[in-house]
Amino acid sequence: MFCPGTRTSSSASAQRTMASAFLYETSHTLSRQLFRRRFVGRDIYQVLYVKDPPGSGGRLHADDAPGWERVRPRTVRGDENAIVDFKYCADDRLTWWFDHHQSAFLSPGDEAHFDADTSGKKFLDIHSKSCAEFIARIAKEKFGYEDPALAELIEWAHIIDGALYESPAQCVELRSSALKLMQVIEGEKDPAFVEKIIRMLTEMSLDEIVESPEIKAKLEPILDQHWKTAEIIKERAISERGVVHFDLVGTGIEGYNKFIPYYYHPEVTYVVSVSQSSFRTKISVGSNPWAPRPRTHNIAEICERYGGGGHAVVGAVSLKPEDVELGRQYASEIINELQFAD
Repeated sequence: MFCPGTRTSSSASAQRTMASAFLYETSHTLSRQLFRRRFVGRDIYQVLYVKDPPGSGGRLHADDAPGWERVRPRTVRGDENAIVDFKYCADDRLTWWFDHHQSAFLSPGDEAHFDADTSGKKFLDIHSKSCAEFIARIAKEKFGYEDPALAELIEWAHIIDGALYESPAQCVELRSSALKLMQVIEGEKDPAFVEKIIRMLTEMSLDEIVESPEIKAKLEPILDQHWKTAEIIKERAISERGVVHFDLVGTGIEGYNKFIPYYYHPEVTYVVSVSQSSFRTKISVGSNPWAPRPRTHNIAEICERYGGGGHAVVGAVSLKPEDVELGRQYASEIINELQFAD
């Protein structure tokens, strides 16, 4: 999510730019870059992470929606405010909004506020595989803007966010520069370094970025941890009646490449996992794009019943960090619902 404030320039008298940026996954980084290029310009922004301490990734917490994340109205404080790839905020100070999640609204009131908007600057398309592609399409169709230099990035954001990989091996073995950079972005907790990557994306190719000394220094330990995580998941995973599930509580693993389960268990249709971090207990639910038996459930609808959300093919539920046993209970219920009869 990106909330830009007043635009700035290099002149000493220019107004100071304030922004609130919240990184969620790789495509969000490109979504923010696309928004800056088309709707805000190529100015340099100071990034302010609201509420959470440095290194927390700028995560938002719910005011009145336990288990999920939303924008607090008090963070919408720029001259122009934009939310990209994140839930809607029913605040008249919101200028721009782009999202592609089925669970875009936390309440009927939020949806009604969106439906009543006449600004022509708020957009939702739950059929778009990636928000980056969605922003690029809207920019071209409605505002006559297209930047060929972003074509490769948009394509990869589309592949990553839409899980349009050729196989589990492609996204687990991480041979391409785009997927290596994805690992760096998803694992980075320093907002200033994420901002630096965004600037690099405007100036360098993906291959050049991955070969840069700064990224290589970050990437080596990340890849090492990636394979250690894969081994732990392999050891803990249980495959039963079309669902592979595992519990990562106590391992220190806060996140993982979501295609690892299908790498080791290509026979399943769904995956359910429980993990714990300093700020939440998380139940992750996904579906196998290469499953021999097709998906028959809408995962977003299942997660919404537990205060979460997502897409038809992937979703999550976030609880308080101490609610591990409740998370395990929810996960067990979801596993039972997803399992095939035979």
